[in-house]
Amino acid sequence: MHDGTDSDEDAGAGRERGAARDPPGGRTARADGVRVKLTILGGGGFRVPLVHRALAGDPLITEVVLYDEDPLRLRVVAAVLAGSGAAGPAVRVAGGLDDAVRGADFVFSAIRVGGTAGRVRDERLPLAEGVLGQETVGAGGVLYGLRTLPVAVRIAERVRALAPDAWVINFTNPAGMVTEAMSRVLGARVIGICDSPVGLVRRAARAAGADPDAQDFGYDYVGLNHLGWLRRLTSAGRDLLPGLLADPAALGTFEEGRLFGAEWLAALGSLPNEYLHYYYFRRETLAAVQGARSTRGEFLDRQQGAFFAAADRDPARAYELWQGARREREETYGADSRAASGGWQRDPHDLDGGGYDRVALALMRAIARDEPAVLILNVRAGGALPFLDAEAVAEVPCRVNATGAHPLPVAAPDEHQAGLMLAVKSVERAAIEAAATGSRPAALRALALHPLVDSPAAASRILDSAGW
Repeated sequence: MHDGTDSDEDAGAGRERGAARDPPGGRTARADGVRVKLTILGGGGFRVPLVHRALAGDPLITEVVLYDEDPLRLRVVAAVLAGSGAAGPAVRVAGGLDDAVRGADFVFSAIRVGGTAGRVRDERLPLAEGVLGQETVGAGGVLYGLRTLPVAVRIAERVRALAPDAWVINFTNPAGMVTEAMSRVLGARVIGICDSPVGLVRRAARAAGADPDAQDFGYDYVGLNHLGWLRRLTSAGRDLLPGLLADPAALGTFEEGRLFGAEWLAALGSLPNEYLHYYYFRRETLAAVQGARSTRGEFLDRQQGAFFAAADRDPARAYELWQGARREREETYGADSRAASGGWQRDPHDLDGGGYDRVALALMRAIARDEPAVLILNVRAGGALPFLDAEAVAEVPCRVNATGAHPLPVAAPDEHQAGLMLAVKSVERAAIEAAATGSRPAALRALALHPLVDSPAAASRILDSAGW
């Protein structure tokens, strides 16, 4: 198992106080003098030090257990943590999955089944057919899901058996698809996280002249993971989004504004999640990926391979080497989309590497301390989106407390948003069926029905190349 995705964005969350009852059928993890155990699956992941860094400033977690199937990566990550100087919680390396999971209060799943080499294949096989290859979107995301879902479900089953009161925080991509599959085992005790939505909210707020941490700040966001839209941005009860969408200069000050362009954003009437660039500008992004010297997966495979090898040879420099590799990773994030939208560099405040780690910490704090917070999460949508069934996982604002994450009411998606969500949800459901049953027809539906795959014949050949 290796670390999860390549999405690194700013994160933050407003908080609201309130009372809550214990969750039905289980205890609540607490931080009032009781040891709280966090297990990280994918503990040899490149960004595990970011999680440890976030925990260093908060006494919530008293024990961290790392599990990974790659001993070299575990050794290196342990050396990075030792060299960081961060006074975080005690760290232990588990001897196996059951050892890692048993008795955990929180299980953070950030695995990469097949490692970066698997990602290279996921991206290259579709590109050979003239179809976009990307880690979480389109055919590449489906291939990644087909390989990952059986492992994620097995993890969910071991958690249910050995730590039935634990909360699973899923960052494994494709996060929405994986969270939904795990929820069929764990119900509401698995919650998917992503840093892109809240990063969008915070960047848009700053561009509109609002303080995203102010008590009177609010927003409306809806979608699936890597497929969502910011539709309202309020300060003191006034919606700032229409003014922002009508201001090309302000839109040019942050990433999503530059990615999508003022003309399209004004026509759309909302701010899309960055991953929708692959849908709205599919011709341009495909050309940029095809014209690049290497795919993102190939870059990370080389970079991470070199880093882990160098750090294993010289553990005393592991933290220094990690910092350099992390900075390069952040600077090159989203390079294809940026190239397709005119070419520009990321803003310095987007390069600190924080994001999903802070979302995870905010989520754990809200549950463990019963300090309600509002976070954008991947959960069963329930009645929040009537056009989806109750078990469908969507990405929506949630009120989180000791009883879990509860979707908040959101404005009804427009026809375009609902249509795209339903199309991609059908892809996720077909992939979950294929992974559970080995069904080739279900796998073919998952690929061919995706909006970014334009031919069932090409989808069939991609499946053949992937060994389906």
